[in-house]
Amino acid sequence: MADERFDSMLLGMAQQHPGGIQELLVTFFGFLARKTDFFYGAEHGKPRDMIMKTIKQFENDAKEKRRDIEKDKEEREKRHKEQKAREKAKEAEEFKKNAAQKTKQTADSSGPQIEEVTDEEAAQIMAGKTESDTTTPTTTDKSEDKKDKKSESEDEEDEADKDKVKPNAGNGCDLDNYKWNQTLSEVDLFVPSGVSFSLKSKDVIVEFTQTRLKVGLKGHPPIIDAELHKTVKVEECYWTLEDKRMIHVFLEKINKMEWWDKLVDTDPIINTKKVQPENSKLGDLDGETRSMVEKMMYDQRQKERGLPSSDEEKKQDMLKKFMASHPEMDFSKAKIS
Repeated sequence: MADERFDSMLLGMAQQHPGGIQELLVTFFGFLARKTDFFYGAEHGKPRDMIMKTIKQFENDAKEKRRDIEKDKEEREKRHKEQKAREKAKEAEEFKKNAAQKTKQTADSSGPQIEEVTDEEAAQIMAGKTESDTTTPTTTDKSEDKKDKKSESEDEEDEADKDKVKPNAGNGCDLDNYKWNQTLSEVDLFVPSGVSFSLKSKDVIVEFTQTRLKVGLKGHPPIIDAELHKTVKVEECYWTLEDKRMIHVFLEKINKMEWWDKLVDTDPIINTKKVQPENSKLGDLDGETRSMVEKMMYDQRQKERGLPSSDEEKKQDMLKKFMASHPEMDFSKAKIS
């Protein structure tokens, strides 16, 4: 493992070499030649062997990293295709359901149907009609009141979110110059180059810090150059060039317990309430993270049903146990909430 103590010093040196890596290597080997006996004091070919051995070590490390990147890329593409297939199946099901409803409505609006009944059935119908005409409702359906209140609450939420963008199939956003998808732990950014010729890696500029992102082509205005909405783990971020046209940037979130409502500060805000996480991905999380996600999902379901959260349930259980342990105390006016 390379020593990282001198990274800031070496980075400062590299920034002073406009000629790039080749110029930096000349400076470094020139230092060894002038100030040490690395070249002239060793046997012929020994310095070269030592350099090649070191290079081979880092080439092997790079090969492993490329293999891991390709594996991650294939897994993400597989998940994306599966998600698209589920989305397509869901749309087909909704279309089928809407078509059935439309057919039913057409049948209902075609007017009353004449149906022959017996004398006995006619008498029952008339008796039921008379009873309904003479009966006056005297009670109010509480469930209807609750339904109305719930509808009012949903209307208020919709009003607050009316200006937000609906997430795309990848729980991100499709914009004019790029699109991004996300899971709880990572972000995939896809940036079309916009040029008609095949690109090479050296033509692309991708720079990311913990709080900022820049993506573009050399000699062109940057496509993205803005503050990230949330922080990322820089050492786990990378980019690749796909089909010599598409810049694919992978960002790993530091906070893996929240959905981003935008990628960079200049993006429109998406409605994270409409995010649809993949339940199948829970099994890939570590034990602690999975427990937290399951707790969040449970609390969300409880909130939708008007029921107490897991923390509130624990408080209720503790109070009930205390009451059971102290029967001599009067809890008649105690309110469990």
